[in-house]
Amino acid sequence: MRKYIGDKKFYLMVLSVAVPIMIQNGITNFVSLLDNIMVGQIGTEQMSGVAIVNQLILVFNLCIFGGVSGAGIFTAQYYGCKDQKGIRDTFRMKLLIVSFITAVGLLVFSVFGIRLIGLYLHETGNQSSLDMTMLYARKYMRIMMVELVPFALIQVYSGTLRETGETMLPMKAGIVAVFINLILNYILIFGKFGMPALGVEGAAIATTVSRFAELAIIAGWTHRNTEKNPFIKGAYRSLRIPSGLVGKVLVTGLPLMVNEALWSSGQAVLMQCYFVRGLSIVAAFNISSTISNVFNVVFIALGNSVGIIIGQLLGAGKMEEAKDTVRKLMFFSVGGCAAIGIILSFAAPFFPMIYNTTEEIRGLAARFIIVSSLCMPLYAFVNVAYFTLRSGGKTLITFFFDSVFVWVVNIPLAYVLSRFTGVNIIPLYFFCQFIDIIKCVIGYVLMKKGVWMNTIIVKSADE
Repeated sequence: MRKYIGDKKFYLMVLSVAVPIMIQNGITNFVSLLDNIMVGQIGTEQMSGVAIVNQLILVFNLCIFGGVSGAGIFTAQYYGCKDQKGIRDTFRMKLLIVSFITAVGLLVFSVFGIRLIGLYLHETGNQSSLDMTMLYARKYMRIMMVELVPFALIQVYSGTLRETGETMLPMKAGIVAVFINLILNYILIFGKFGMPALGVEGAAIATTVSRFAELAIIAGWTHRNTEKNPFIKGAYRSLRIPSGLVGKVLVTGLPLMVNEALWSSGQAVLMQCYFVRGLSIVAAFNISSTISNVFNVVFIALGNSVGIIIGQLLGAGKMEEAKDTVRKLMFFSVGGCAAIGIILSFAAPFFPMIYNTTEEIRGLAARFIIVSSLCMPLYAFVNVAYFTLRSGGKTLITFFFDSVFVWVVNIPLAYVLSRFTGVNIIPLYFFCQFIDIIKCVIGYVLMKKGVWMNTIIVKSADE
């Protein structure tokens, strides 16, 4: 057992990376929960409309994450070998990538937004509820499209800062942003302090303003502190990137970007499979996913920590230390998430009570939460395996491990069970989630073989 358990120094090192990410994501998700509750107070249709749009925006967000992370693999390794020019080049690469993704995202939402929303609206004998949900979703999406721009730029700056050892500043900026969001939500949704009650539009405005505030803090600090962030010196002087690096980032990062796009769109399709069972499922799943996300920050933060820590170790050529670190991080993540999952499963019936909705929806939400909590150790294992493979540049493997699995296994299973059987939505959801046990087995084999132990960078010459 000793080889799976680190010493005090090890956990302090891991937590120094993971805790700031955990706090930032935790506060963000907690405020999303409060957002959710506030919108839920004005009606189930409003809450469902916002939930559908947020599911679509998640596809865009994860595409941005994928695009940034592809170059971020190189950033972490360049930082490991103290190559500032390499970091600067990857920063520029990130800017170009997110600009392209944002342009495509805005085009898709502008042209196909209404049709995409309509895919999630299924109900028999209740056309008025469908029409109201569509109306609120359209209002919310129109404003949230503006939020895509600052979100994309935030990921470029915060990702680079984390990969170069600065985890506190993105966390602090995130905390400020969520408090701005929370205050504006209260004022704009309900019409406080003489402001009109804007409902879902108020929630969208609050989110957008808070994103711009977060961007201003992160970008402003980065450019003011050039000694701590030498990569930013002259970063905008030119967007020229060495052709060799462009090729390597595309070869390594394109599968990752495509993976995130396919995985996130796959999740959207999965949601659509669940939502064909009616608007009550939309509302209940929205509540459960918002609650679960508050607790999921643990395995998400530890997964991100794996990508950063292991990437730096590989860049420094410390292969055996990287192998030992992965093994201990895996044990820590799975064990911690198992404990959290047990606690969450017992607390599940109480969380939906804070929502102003029907007893049917509350009961469904509680059962969705229990399923998610029981599967949390699986999510933790898969997440660590994914980031370990990615840290060594094995993004083609992660593509098959992640996206291909969703489209070949999860979606067909959900589609068949939701449309051609009378299986209740809760066991249906459980089957579609627990099948990830197969990914755990695959991930274990790949990690055991050490296919991820790879240095992918070539030290660049100084400018």
